Amino acid sequence: MGGNAVEAEPGSFRDPDGRVFVADGQVRRALSERGAADWRALRDSALFDELTTEGSLVATTEVDATGAPGILVGEVAAVLEHERIPFISWPYEWTFGMLQDAALLQLSLIERAIDAGLMLKDATPYNVQWRGAQPVFVDVGSFEPLREGEPWAGYRQFCMLYLYPLMLQAYKGVPFQPWLRGSVDGITPAEAAQIFGSGRDKRRKGVFGHVRMHNRLEQRYSETKGQEVQKDLGKAGFSTELITNNVRKLQKLVRGLTYEGGTTQWTEYGTVSSGQTVNTYTDADRDVKDSFVSRAAARRHRSLVWDVGANDARYSRLVLPYADYVVAVDADLQTADRVYQEMKGEGQEKILTLTGNVTDPSPSLGWRNLERASFEERMNPDLILALAVVHHISIAGNVPLAEVIRWLAGFDSSMVVEFPTREDPMVKSLIAAKREGIHDDYDLPVFERVLEECFTVTEREETPSGTRVLYEVEPRA
Repeated sequence: MGGNAVEAEPGSFRDPDGRVFVADGQVRRALSERGAADWRALRDSALFDELTTEGSLVATTEVDATGAPGILVGEVAAVLEHERIPFISWPYEWTFGMLQDAALLQLSLIERAIDAGLMLKDATPYNVQWRGAQPVFVDVGSFEPLREGEPWAGYRQFCMLYLYPLMLQAYKGVPFQPWLRGSVDGITPAEAAQIFGSGRDKRRKGVFGHVRMHNRLEQRYSETKGQEVQKDLGKAGFSTELITNNVRKLQKLVRGLTYEGGTTQWTEYGTVSSGQTVNTYTDADRDVKDSFVSRAAARRHRSLVWDVGANDARYSRLVLPYADYVVAVDADLQTADRVYQEMKGEGQEKILTLTGNVTDPSPSLGWRNLERASFEERMNPDLILALAVVHHISIAGNVPLAEVIRWLAGFDSSMVVEFPTREDPMVKSLIAAKREGIHDDYDLPVFERVLEECFTVTEREETPSGTRVLYEVEPRA
C-alpha cells in the first residue's frame, strides 16, 4: 500500500464489512470477505458500468490488497480505490433542490439495483457527494445481492434524512438545514408526526402513509425485537414488487415537492429587470472588479477556489478557467438554490453551490465529534474570493473587523478581498440599523493595518465610485 501514513476516514465506521481510508493520497476502501463478495456482485453486473459511465456512481477499481491496513474487525479480503471527490459536503449545507435531487438519485439507484438483482443496505444522503451540480453516489459498499422477501431496510432512514426534511421545507416553509445539522440521524417519525399534526398537514400528500402510519407502526413495534419484525414482514410476502411500487410512489412524491420561499434582499441579485442588472454596483465599478479578479485568478492555476458570499456566482464562473474546482457558498437559501438550478441546467461539474453562514459555520458532528468534519476542517483553498462580504460579516454578523481578517488569514491562502468603506450605500444601510458607536472599528485605516499584519498586499485598486477598495493578497510566511 506504500510507505506513507494511512488515515482511516472517521465517518466510515458503521459498516463492519468496509471502511474508507486514505493512503498515498488515494481514497481507498478495505473490505471484509462478505464486503468483497458484495462488491464483486455489483462490479460484475451491467448496472455498475451503466452507473459509472453516466457518472451517478463514483469511479471505482479493485487494487492489490497486499499490505492493507488492519482497520476492520476481521481480515481485509479486498481493497478498492475510488475517484476523489474535489470537496466533501454534508446535507445540511445543501439547498432544497440539491437534497431533492440526491433523494431522486437514491430512489433511482434502488429501483435499478432491484432490476439487476441487487439492493442497497441503507438510504442516507451522506452517501451522496457532488461533482459540481451532479449528484454522485459514493458508497459502493451499500450494494448487496437482493434477498427476496426482505423489506427495504433503508426506508426509515430515507424518510428521516430525505423525505421529512424536504416535506418540512415544502409544506411548512421551514428550512431543513438546521434540523439536519441538529441530528446526524435526521427527523424521526415521531417528530415528523408532531410537525405535521394539524388537520391541514394530515391531508397533504405523503403525510398519512409516510408520517402517520409510519409512526404508528414504529410505536407498535417499539418493544419488538427487530428480527421478529423482519419475520413478520417476510411472512406477509414483502416482495420486491412492493418495494419497487413504494419507490416509484416516493419518486412521484419527492418530484412534486416544491419550495418557492419569499423574496429576500438577494433573490434577484444578478438577474436582469427592466433591462438593468440587479446589484449594488455601477457598471464602471463592476467592470473594474471583473478585471481585478480576472488578473488575480490568472496569476497561476489553483486546485480549489472558495467564493465566500457568492451571490449569483458571477465570480465563481469568472475564475473557473484558472481553477480545477470552485466552491460557491452563500447564506441566502433562495439565491443559492437558484444558482444550483442554473448550474444543473448547464451541466456544470466544476462549481459546487452550497448554502451556509460563515458566522455560524457547520461544526464537527456525530460520534466523538469526528464523524462529520466541520466546514473549516474540510476547506483548504488555494484562493479565497471575499468579495462584498466583509461588511456583512463584521456589521451584520457583529464580528470585530480585525477578527474577520485574522479568520481569513487562518486558511493560509491567497485572497482577493473587497472592502466597502463607510461611505458605501450598503455599509451606511447596515450601520444605520445598529446602535451608534458599536462599529467604530469598521474603517479603512483599521482594515488596511490588520490586513498588512496578516498578508502581503500585492495589488490594490479603488473602484470608480470611490466607496470600495479591492486587494489581492498573499499569506505571510
